Amino acid sequence: MAAVSVLDELAGGLVVSCQPLPDDPDDPMRDPYVQARVAAAVVRGGAVAVRANGPADIRAIRAAVEVPVIGLHKHGSAGVFITPTAAHAVEVALAGAEIVAVDATHRPRPDGRSFADTVRALRDRTAALVLADVATVAEGVAAVEAGADAVATTLSGYTATSPRSDGPDLALVDRLAATVPVPVIAEGRYRDAEQIRQAFAAGAHAVVLGNAITSPLWLTRQLVAATGAAS
Repeated sequence: MAAVSVLDELAGGLVVSCQPLPDDPDDPMRDPYVQARVAAAVVRGGAVAVRANGPADIRAIRAAVEVPVIGLHKHGSAGVFITPTAAHAVEVALAGAEIVAVDATHRPRPDGRSFADTVRALRDRTAALVLADVATVAEGVAAVEAGADAVATTLSGYTATSPRSDGPDLALVDRLAATVPVPVIAEGRYRDAEQIRQAFAAGAHAVVLGNAITSPLWLTRQLVAATGAAS
C-alpha cells in the first residue's frame, strides 16, 4: 500500500482494536489465532482497519485481513509502555503493521531516546507510517513536528497531565483537529454509536473502538457490575 492511501482508507471509518485485556494475563482471548478470527469478523462487519498488540498477533491478523493494521507493542504496565522503544517500533513494522502506534507523550522513554528518534528509526528501516498516541494538544503538536503522520487521543486520561473522564475526550479531538495538519484518530473509551458520531463531528479522521466490541470478558464484567447479577 502506498503511504498516503493507508490513511485515506481510514477516513470516516471505524477502526477496531483487537486486543485481550492488558491487565488480565488469563484472558482466554490471549491467543494470536483468536485475535485473527476476531479481526476477520470485525472487518467483515465493516471495520476499515484493525489495531493490534504484539508481533505475534500482528502477524496472525495481517495474514487474516486485507485492511490496514495499526500495530503497537505494549511492554510493561507503567509510564511509557505503548511501543516504548525504537526497537519495539521497528519490530512492529517488520511484523506487518502499515501504521505503528507509538506513545508520544512528554514522559521519559525507557530507552532514553526521544519520540523523534523513534520516528527516524522507523523511517530508516521500514516504510511504516507513525501514529502518535498523545494525551494533550501540546503533545500532538510536538509529535507532528517530530514527524508523526497522524495523532490519536489514546492516552487522554492516562497521564498526570490529562484528566480522566468516564467517556471519550471529545474536546481533545476537537482541539487537535483544529490545530494539527495531520489526521486525528479518536480513541479512548468510545463505546456507542452516539459517541462515534460526536467524534466525527469534532473532526476525527477515524474512530477506534476496542473492548466494547472485541472483549467478551470486559463486556461481561461491565454488565455484571452494572446490574448486580451474580457472577
